[in-house]
Amino acid sequence: MSAISHPWPATAAEAIALQKRLAPLIETVGQPAKVCRIAGVDVAFPGGGDVTRAAVAVVSFPDLAVLETAVLEQPTRFPYVPGLLTFREAPAVLALLESLKTSPDLLMVDGQGMAHPRRIGIASHVGLLTGIPTIGAAKSRLCGEHDEPGSARGSRTPLLHRGEVIGVVLRTRTGVRPLYVSIGHRISLEAAVEWVLACAPRFRLPEPTRLADKLSKGRGV
Repeated sequence: MSAISHPWPATAAEAIALQKRLAPLIETVGQPAKVCRIAGVDVAFPGGGDVTRAAVAVVSFPDLAVLETAVLEQPTRFPYVPGLLTFREAPAVLALLESLKTSPDLLMVDGQGMAHPRRIGIASHVGLLTGIPTIGAAKSRLCGEHDEPGSARGSRTPLLHRGEVIGVVLRTRTGVRPLYVSIGHRISLEAAVEWVLACAPRFRLPEPTRLADKLSKGRGV
Protein backbone atom coordinates (compact mmCIF):
# COMPACT_ATOMS: atom_id res chain seq x y z
CA MET A 1 0.00 0.00 0.00
CA SER A 2 2.78 2.46 0.87
CA ALA A 3 4.50 4.46 -1.84
CA ILE A 4 7.31 5.60 0.47
CA SER A 5 8.16 5.03 4.11
CA HIS A 6 10.19 6.64 6.85
CA PRO A 7 10.72 6.41 10.62
CA TRP A 8 8.66 8.87 12.69
CA PRO A 9 10.71 11.75 14.13
CA ALA A 10 11.00 12.22 17.87
CA THR A 11 11.62 15.99 17.88
CA ALA A 12 10.15 19.06 16.20
CA ALA A 13 13.45 19.81 14.46
CA GLU A 14 13.55 16.32 12.96
CA ALA A 15 9.92 16.63 11.88
CA ILE A 16 10.50 19.94 10.10
CA ALA A 17 13.56 18.53 8.35
CA LEU A 18 11.48 15.56 7.15
CA GLN A 19 8.73 17.84 5.85
CA LYS A 20 11.27 19.84 3.86
CA ARG A 21 12.68 16.64 2.38
CA LEU A 22 9.30 15.18 1.43
CA ALA A 23 7.48 18.28 0.14
CA PRO A 24 9.16 18.24 -3.31
CA LEU A 25 7.84 14.69 -3.84
CA ILE A 26 4.18 15.74 -3.85
CA GLU A 27 2.49 15.33 -7.24
CA THR A 28 0.31 18.36 -8.04
CA VAL A 29 -1.34 17.18 -11.25
CA GLY A 30 -3.70 14.38 -12.16
CA GLN A 31 -7.17 13.05 -11.68
CA PRO A 32 -8.09 9.59 -10.35
CA ALA A 33 -8.88 7.42 -13.35
CA LYS A 34 -11.89 5.70 -11.79
CA VAL A 35 -13.42 6.46 -8.41
CA CYS A 36 -15.89 4.02 -6.89
CA ARG A 37 -14.85 4.35 -3.22
CA ILE A 38 -13.84 7.49 -1.33
CA ALA A 39 -12.45 7.41 2.21
CA GLY A 40 -12.81 10.34 4.58
CA VAL A 41 -10.38 10.74 7.47
CA ASP A 42 -10.54 12.79 10.66
CA VAL A 43 -8.73 12.74 14.00
CA ALA A 44 -9.76 13.86 17.49
CA PHE A 45 -7.97 13.92 20.85
CA PRO A 46 -10.21 12.83 23.71
CA GLY A 47 -8.84 12.67 27.23
CA GLY A 48 -7.12 16.04 27.10
CA GLY A 49 -4.91 15.02 24.19
CA ASP A 50 -3.42 11.89 25.71
CA VAL A 51 -5.38 9.70 23.29
CA THR A 52 -5.38 9.93 19.50
CA ARG A 53 -8.68 8.79 17.98
CA ALA A 54 -8.54 8.34 14.21
CA ALA A 55 -11.70 7.68 12.23
CA VAL A 56 -12.36 6.72 8.63
CA ALA A 57 -15.55 6.40 6.64
CA VAL A 58 -15.56 4.81 3.18
CA VAL A 59 -18.45 5.75 0.89
CA SER A 60 -19.42 4.67 -2.59
CA PHE A 61 -19.40 7.16 -5.43
CA PRO A 62 -21.54 8.73 -6.79
CA ASP A 63 -24.32 7.76 -4.36
CA LEU A 64 -22.20 8.44 -1.21
CA ALA A 65 -23.56 5.39 0.63
CA VAL A 66 -21.54 4.13 3.59
CA LEU A 67 -19.50 1.03 2.77
CA GLU A 68 -17.24 0.77 5.81
CA THR A 69 -16.33 2.69 8.94
CA ALA A 70 -13.54 2.21 11.45
CA VAL A 71 -12.13 3.93 14.53
CA LEU A 72 -8.73 3.44 16.15
CA GLU A 73 -7.45 4.82 19.44
CA GLN A 74 -3.82 4.85 20.51
CA PRO A 75 -1.66 6.87 22.90
CA THR A 76 -0.59 10.27 21.56
CA ARG A 77 3.15 10.15 20.90
CA PHE A 78 4.03 13.63 19.64
CA PRO A 79 3.46 17.03 21.29
CA TYR A 80 1.11 19.67 19.92
CA VAL A 81 3.15 21.95 17.64
CA PRO A 82 1.41 24.14 15.01
CA GLY A 83 2.43 22.99 11.54
CA LEU A 84 3.44 19.56 12.85
CA LEU A 85 0.04 18.03 13.57
CA THR A 86 0.80 15.30 11.04
CA PHE A 87 3.20 13.74 13.51
CA ARG A 88 0.48 13.52 16.17
CA GLU A 89 -2.21 12.26 13.82
CA ALA A 90 -0.78 10.34 10.86
CA PRO A 91 0.54 7.20 12.62
CA ALA A 92 -2.99 6.36 13.81
CA VAL A 93 -4.50 7.31 10.44
CA LEU A 94 -2.10 5.06 8.54
CA ALA A 95 -2.71 2.12 10.87
CA LEU A 96 -6.45 2.58 10.39
CA LEU A 97 -6.19 2.76 6.60
CA GLU A 98 -4.13 -0.43 6.59
CA SER A 99 -6.94 -2.18 8.48
CA LEU A 100 -9.66 -1.37 5.94
CA LYS A 101 -11.38 -4.19 4.09
CA THR A 102 -12.41 -1.72 1.38
CA SER A 103 -9.55 -0.18 -0.61
CA PRO A 104 -10.33 3.51 -1.41
CA ASP A 105 -9.68 5.09 -4.79
CA LEU A 106 -9.51 8.60 -3.30
CA LEU A 107 -8.80 10.01 0.18
CA MET A 108 -10.29 13.16 1.69
CA VAL A 109 -8.62 14.35 4.87
CA ASP A 110 -10.14 16.82 7.31
CA GLY A 111 -6.94 18.88 7.38
CA GLN A 112 -4.39 20.66 5.23
CA GLY A 113 -2.61 19.39 2.17
CA MET A 114 -0.29 21.88 0.49
CA ALA A 115 -1.99 24.79 2.29
CA HIS A 116 0.80 24.59 4.84
CA PRO A 117 3.88 26.78 5.51
CA ARG A 118 6.15 23.99 4.21
CA ARG A 119 3.55 22.75 1.67
CA ILE A 120 3.03 19.39 3.36
CA GLY A 121 0.15 19.05 5.79
CA ILE A 122 -1.34 15.74 6.85
CA ALA A 123 -3.28 15.19 3.61
CA SER A 124 -0.11 15.48 1.54
CA HIS A 125 1.94 13.40 3.96
CA VAL A 126 -0.62 10.59 4.10
CA GLY A 127 -0.95 10.71 0.32
CA LEU A 128 2.78 10.25 -0.09
CA LEU A 129 2.86 7.34 2.34
CA THR A 130 -0.11 5.51 0.80
CA GLY A 131 0.23 6.47 -2.85
CA ILE A 132 -3.53 7.16 -2.99
CA PRO A 133 -4.77 10.39 -4.60
CA THR A 134 -5.52 12.64 -1.63
CA ILE A 135 -7.33 15.94 -0.98
CA GLY A 136 -7.08 18.27 2.00
CA ALA A 137 -10.47 19.74 3.00
CA ALA A 138 -9.94 21.77 6.16
CA LYS A 139 -12.49 23.65 8.23
CA SER A 140 -10.04 26.46 9.05
CA ARG A 141 -6.98 28.19 7.60
CA LEU A 142 -3.46 27.38 8.73
CA CYS A 143 -1.64 29.99 6.63
CA GLY A 144 -2.15 32.32 3.70
CA GLU A 145 -4.46 35.19 2.74
CA HIS A 146 -7.58 35.32 0.62
CA ASP A 147 -10.55 37.40 -0.41
CA GLU A 148 -13.98 36.28 0.73
CA PRO A 149 -15.64 34.04 -1.86
CA GLY A 150 -19.17 34.79 -3.06
CA SER A 151 -22.04 33.58 -0.92
CA ALA A 152 -23.39 31.00 -3.40
CA ARG A 153 -22.45 27.32 -3.35
CA GLY A 154 -19.47 26.74 -5.63
CA SER A 155 -18.03 30.23 -5.19
CA ARG A 156 -14.29 30.15 -4.67
CA THR A 157 -11.25 32.35 -4.30
CA PRO A 158 -7.51 31.52 -4.28
CA LEU A 159 -5.64 30.99 -1.02
CA LEU A 160 -2.25 32.71 -1.38
CA HIS A 161 0.95 32.38 0.63
CA ARG A 162 4.22 34.09 -0.26
CA GLY A 163 2.88 34.84 -3.73
CA GLU A 164 1.91 31.23 -4.42
CA VAL A 165 -1.54 29.70 -4.78
CA ILE A 166 -1.63 26.99 -2.12
CA GLY A 167 -5.34 26.19 -2.15
CA VAL A 168 -8.87 27.35 -2.77
CA VAL A 169 -11.35 28.86 -0.34
CA LEU A 170 -14.55 27.08 -1.41
CA ARG A 171 -18.17 27.71 -0.51
CA THR A 172 -19.76 24.27 -0.41
CA ARG A 173 -23.15 25.51 0.79
CA THR A 174 -24.81 28.86 0.13
CA GLY A 175 -24.39 31.29 3.01
CA VAL A 176 -22.24 28.90 5.07
CA ARG A 177 -18.58 29.30 6.05
CA PRO A 178 -16.22 28.06 3.33
CA LEU A 179 -13.74 25.20 3.40
CA TYR A 180 -10.01 25.38 2.67
CA VAL A 181 -9.31 22.90 -0.11
CA SER A 182 -5.79 22.00 -1.18
CA ILE A 183 -3.85 19.36 -3.07
CA GLY A 184 -2.90 16.39 -1.00
CA HIS A 185 -1.05 14.23 -3.51
CA ARG A 186 -1.52 12.92 -7.07
CA ILE A 187 -4.33 15.33 -7.95
CA SER A 188 -4.66 18.83 -9.35
CA LEU A 189 -6.16 21.68 -7.36
CA GLU A 190 -9.00 22.06 -9.86
CA ALA A 191 -9.83 18.36 -9.58
CA ALA A 192 -9.66 18.53 -5.78
CA VAL A 193 -12.22 21.35 -5.73
CA GLU A 194 -14.59 19.49 -8.05
CA TRP A 195 -14.38 16.31 -5.97
CA VAL A 196 -15.15 18.22 -2.77
CA LEU A 197 -18.21 19.79 -4.38
CA ALA A 198 -19.34 16.43 -5.77
CA CYS A 199 -19.18 14.94 -2.28
CA ALA A 200 -20.95 17.84 -0.54
CA PRO A 201 -24.46 17.89 -2.02
CA ARG A 202 -26.23 18.80 1.25
CA PHE A 203 -23.80 19.77 3.99
CA ARG A 204 -20.83 22.09 4.47
CA LEU A 205 -18.42 19.16 4.80
CA PRO A 206 -18.00 16.58 2.05
CA GLU A 207 -19.78 13.41 3.06
CA PRO A 208 -16.67 11.23 3.64
CA THR A 209 -15.08 13.68 6.09
CA ARG A 210 -18.43 14.66 7.63
CA LEU A 211 -18.97 11.05 8.63
CA ALA A 212 -15.37 10.66 9.81
CA ASP A 213 -15.74 13.84 11.89
CA LYS A 214 -18.78 12.38 13.65
CA LEU A 215 -16.98 9.09 14.30
CA SER A 216 -13.86 10.81 15.67
CA LYS A 217 -16.06 12.67 18.17
CA GLY A 218 -17.65 9.44 19.37
CA ARG A 219 -20.92 9.84 17.49
CA GLY A 220 -22.29 7.19 15.19
CA VAL A 221 -23.06 7.67 11.51
